[in-house]
Amino acid sequence: MRVLNTEQMREADRRTIQDIGIASIVLMENAGRQVVSAMESSVEGLDAMRVAVLCGRGNNGGDGFVIARVLIERGIAASVYLVAQSAEVTGDARTNLHVLVALGVDVVEIADAAAWELHGTDVLGADLVVDALFGTGLRAPLSGLAETIVADLNASATPVVAVDLPSGLSADTPSVPGPAVDAMMTVTLGAPKVPLVLPPAEAFAGHLVIADIGIPERVIADLEGPSLDILTKEAMRVLVEPRAADSHKGDYGRVLIVSGSPGRTGAARLTASACLRSGAGLVTVAAPAAAASVIAAMGAEYMTLPLEAGPEGLLTEHVLDELLAFDADVIAIGPGLGRSRSVTALVQGLVLHAGVPLVLDADALNAFAGEADRLTGRDGVDIIITPHAGEMARLVGLSTDDVQANRLDVARDFAVSHRVHVVLKGHRTLVASPDGRTSINLTGNPGMATAGAGDVLTGMIAAWFGQLLDADAASRLAVYLHGLAGDLAEADEGEVSLIAGDIVSRIGDAVLELTARRKIRKDEE
Repeated sequence: MRVLNTEQMREADRRTIQDIGIASIVLMENAGRQVVSAMESSVEGLDAMRVAVLCGRGNNGGDGFVIARVLIERGIAASVYLVAQSAEVTGDARTNLHVLVALGVDVVEIADAAAWELHGTDVLGADLVVDALFGTGLRAPLSGLAETIVADLNASATPVVAVDLPSGLSADTPSVPGPAVDAMMTVTLGAPKVPLVLPPAEAFAGHLVIADIGIPERVIADLEGPSLDILTKEAMRVLVEPRAADSHKGDYGRVLIVSGSPGRTGAARLTASACLRSGAGLVTVAAPAAAASVIAAMGAEYMTLPLEAGPEGLLTEHVLDELLAFDADVIAIGPGLGRSRSVTALVQGLVLHAGVPLVLDADALNAFAGEADRLTGRDGVDIIITPHAGEMARLVGLSTDDVQANRLDVARDFAVSHRVHVVLKGHRTLVASPDGRTSINLTGNPGMATAGAGDVLTGMIAAWFGQLLDADAASRLAVYLHGLAGDLAEADEGEVSLIAGDIVSRIGDAVLELTARRKIRKDEE
């Protein structure tokens, strides 16, 4: 499901109207009716409510006029307030305003602060407010009368349904440029917009509903500009194919996990267990000999490769040739590896010389802090990196706050400039590819902010890479399933008590939920 910015949404409208031949006023009618349908589905007791519809002078206000008309047609008490003068309304919005007037609906003009002072109490006293003030065309932070209205709305206890975007947000950025409506629900039109799916702006959207207003899917798919999409269940499901009856473990990937060190053996165990639970055929953990024996005792299903350690008990560049010679389809490096100059030399050597795809996490990423130019993809060798915001900050030389404030741009720019696949972890994990395509994951919950959750994801990505042989598909599917497993774990354990092992234990359930089909019994056929 593609996420659009202002220019892309405007172009989608233009192509639908001019190239496909669907009139703009039809799209407006569809939009208004879809918003009412979403309200009926989501707002309990709507038919008994008093609804105030706040309309601007543009197309968003035109949608509001349609919404008011449809509500009134269905016997719902709706009052209409135009935050402008009627003469300022043009185009299709003006047509729908005239329809309301012709039907005898009283449209109250609120063109200045005095009018808001007079009518604001009625608006705020409604059971529900529809925000149809500004849509994707907002170019500057709200000020003046609009700012006052939004502030009063937010200060009241009145729930708000926003049309397309909560007024005050820009479709071009996830940041919050100024005052914005804090909506209970947002019904966005045609396609989701950037601020509705990324923090911090997403917090203003409330429950998000994506309404089909008649823009063909191919129009949206063919739009130029940044490619940003949401990972959906439907798109992820097709990546998991049934296994052939005569398949064997060698068909599902040989994964080598370079992980673990004295005191950090749990990270290796979580990574390996998640890898196996995600379907990898053969999993081997390469670790310092002292740690390898502990890791082996933690699980019977994976193998270990004990390696010589340096004086600090950590792996060194001296084991590079042994790792390069190991028969693996994919190598995951980093969880619990520890930090030292020798570890840095080893990791950089693997990135430079490995002939198979690599998944880098944790201490493997720290090996490139201040030397990000060394972390670059090579022809025929895909590299996936899985940083959290702090690790990403060390790679790009920014503060963690700067990365958090610009997650989308940071992930996409690094992926393109370094020719690697970036999985930027955190709330709304991003998956960015070297071609600039970026995906947003909506599964997952705050309970997953726990030690080891990232190690689990590393194992899952490596496993799916070994099966799909596609770095982008493996990253997207693993991220989606990781969040879904976390959601299933949270439902049983709660956010506070959730631990990384709970995520591992729900991976199988997550795959089943993604792929399950109800079997029809013969007596139901």
